[in-house]
Amino acid sequence: MAGTSPRNLAERREVELSVVMPCLNEEGGVGGCIEQIAQALAKHKIAGEIIVADNGSSDRSREISCGLGAQVVVVEEKGYGSALMAGIAAARGKYIIMGDSDGTYDFAQIPAFLSELRSGYDLVMGNRFQGRIQAGAMPPLHKYLGNPVLTGIGRTFAVGTTAGGICASCSCTVPAGFFYIPG
Repeated sequence: MAGTSPRNLAERREVELSVVMPCLNEEGGVGGCIEQIAQALAKHKIAGEIIVADNGSSDRSREISCGLGAQVVVVEEKGYGSALMAGIAAARGKYIIMGDSDGTYDFAQIPAFLSELRSGYDLVMGNRFQGRIQAGAMPPLHKYLGNPVLTGIGRTFAVGTTAGGICASCSCTVPAGFFYIPG
């Protein structure tokens, strides 16, 4: 129903949370992600918006995202980082949660992330290693070298308590004066 889409709800009140998802040919997952996010926002009465930062999809990702009420930001500059930066630049929320649009992240956990942000943390990171990695979901180089090395670095330099592990999704407080100038 068009009157209760995530975008329409966010336009009627101040946006506390922006959920940003980079996207490149994710028609098989993006719709489920948007629905899961919308359910979490509605169930927990969170004033939020859903932003899909599309990095040149040639499938139906944009169409699906628009049809479900997400704001689609078309990102011309290629790359995951470019998509994230453009999505963050379009965000209106006090807080931002970032996650992939491939259906592998549990956006039902949004309230747990938001609770930590509301309590004063500037950065909250999820841990994909406390769950289960699906077979074939990660290249062996990332699984056996990249992620363990980055996890070790994170544990070495992290301040405060860490559960350890590479971020499955993360969230942050938007710094005052944050802006993005496309290169």
